[in-house]
Amino acid sequence: MDFNLPILALDSMSPLLAAGGIAAPGLPDLGWFTNSILVAIIVTVAVLLFTRMATKRMETIPGKKQNFVELVIEFLYGQVEGIVGKHVAPKAFPLLATIFIFVITANWFGLIPGVGTVGWGPGKAALTVDAVSTPLLRPATADLNMTLALALVFMVVWFWISVRELGVWGSLVHIFGPKGGLVGALKYALMPIFIFVGLIEVISIAFRPVSLSLRLFGNVFAGESLLSVMGGLGKDIFGLSGFAAFLSSVIFPIPFYFMEILVGALQATVFTLLCAVYIKLSTTHEGEDH
Repeated sequence: MDFNLPILALDSMSPLLAAGGIAAPGLPDLGWFTNSILVAIIVTVAVLLFTRMATKRMETIPGKKQNFVELVIEFLYGQVEGIVGKHVAPKAFPLLATIFIFVITANWFGLIPGVGTVGWGPGKAALTVDAVSTPLLRPATADLNMTLALALVFMVVWFWISVRELGVWGSLVHIFGPKGGLVGALKYALMPIFIFVGLIEVISIAFRPVSLSLRLFGNVFAGESLLSVMGGLGKDIFGLSGFAAFLSSVIFPIPFYFMEILVGALQATVFTLLCAVYIKLSTTHEGEDH
């Protein structure tokens, strides 16, 4: 029995996999300027322009755009404040809100038809939708460089907020010091254990950018690859051609589009929620009510 099914030939079915696999390819004649960087710029400019249009002329009775922006900001601020507390929320909110809005917009932008399927063929002579080896657009969060950069920027701000709240010595005590308000001889007897636990915590903190970036990247990359594979299912697996192949490329991915809309929102929420929890854990003063 022959088990070499065509479905295993993913490189020929997915432009995201065929175009260098995980690495985002540079656009022709632009070198380091990759298609994921282009999408990140488009998403950033689109969010800024929309926000600018909505808030340029603030009105007592807001219009639809202003009302939508205010709703999003008030909702996000309420969620951040509920996690990190009223004192830290003003410092943490700008970064956390920016991360959430950028990530969810970038995730959903990747679902627009043409993203990952329009680009250059092997010759890179002109844009095409057939045998694409270098897509013109690729989801920004499907590039590990982008998700890792987001995680590293967060860690820098996290460190700044933590030191500002507790001070350098306070942050060290928070990590390595005794917990639970221990005093007397028991405090010093358990000190080696708390120092050992602190070292484990430092290692855990060092791995946070890796876990944050890989979780977001892996889910988005897998989703985009799945949509791309389903789009080419009719042509590559069932041997359809012409209008039938085009119709199958539209119909087969539809159920997965709804799933990816949910996944895009979920991953943005998880990324931002974990960032907020990390800030909360590092800025909680000893004896503070939980």
